[in-house]
Amino acid sequence: MTDPRITAVRGPPSVLTIAGSDSSGGAGVQADLKTYAALGVYGTSVITALTAQNTLAVTGVLEIAPEFVAAQIDAVVTDIRPDAVKTGMLANTAIVQVVAAKVKEHGLPNVVVDPVMVSKTGARLLREDAVAALCRELFPLAEVVMPNIPEAETLTGNRIASLADVRSAAERVAAMGPRAVVITGGHADGDIVTDILYDGADFHQFSGPRIETVSTHGTGCTFASAVAAYLALGRPLSEAVRQAREYVEGALRNARPIGRGNGPLDHFWRQREE
Repeated sequence: MTDPRITAVRGPPSVLTIAGSDSSGGAGVQADLKTYAALGVYGTSVITALTAQNTLAVTGVLEIAPEFVAAQIDAVVTDIRPDAVKTGMLANTAIVQVVAAKVKEHGLPNVVVDPVMVSKTGARLLREDAVAALCRELFPLAEVVMPNIPEAETLTGNRIASLADVRSAAERVAAMGPRAVVITGGHADGDIVTDILYDGADFHQFSGPRIETVSTHGTGCTFASAVAAYLALGRPLSEAVRQAREYVEGALRNARPIGRGNGPLDHFWRQREE
């Protein structure tokens, strides 16, 4: 007999975030889940590390055992199949390897990799010896890899000082295996912020005025998770990037001061406007 609690009705698209926990709520898994809720997809999560942090600093990191990271992934995806996956802080080589193995084992789609290396306050969030594993193990499984400029410099070994450098770096990261690369431009100088998408054949440029605010904690996490959300909703990649960028711009513009340092974005700005 069919369980009456089970129906054939399809729920909302779901996105799995595999990332670190931010105790201040502005970045990491907390920012990702807020983004998913704001954009109308169901968020699930796998915790790779616990961080003790606020808007001023990261004061402690506790890495989760790789076996338990694997157990979390298995528990989620065998029950709630994700339509997209976003990875953030992966902490060390063993976690990178187990995440890559589980992505392959379960055939997880639309993998968005945010190669988190250093926090906004300067704390190391990915061990230096894990960078090679990230490139070797996870990048080839990704729909899109989304480094900021300092991360792209680390990945390629080249300094980035111009848009031509950004395009060159995007091609070099793409050669590591992902289907596409977005290099975010928030760390560059100037009043205009430009993000570059390279899809393996063409470049797409997204530009807009820099928003003057100290509430920038979790910007990269939010951008990547918004791209994952829009991919889960069926948008083509270039459209997902464009819509995610618009969402992040609004979240920055509407952010209100929280804490004494770099505060979080306003993830629910659209709901407040409504």
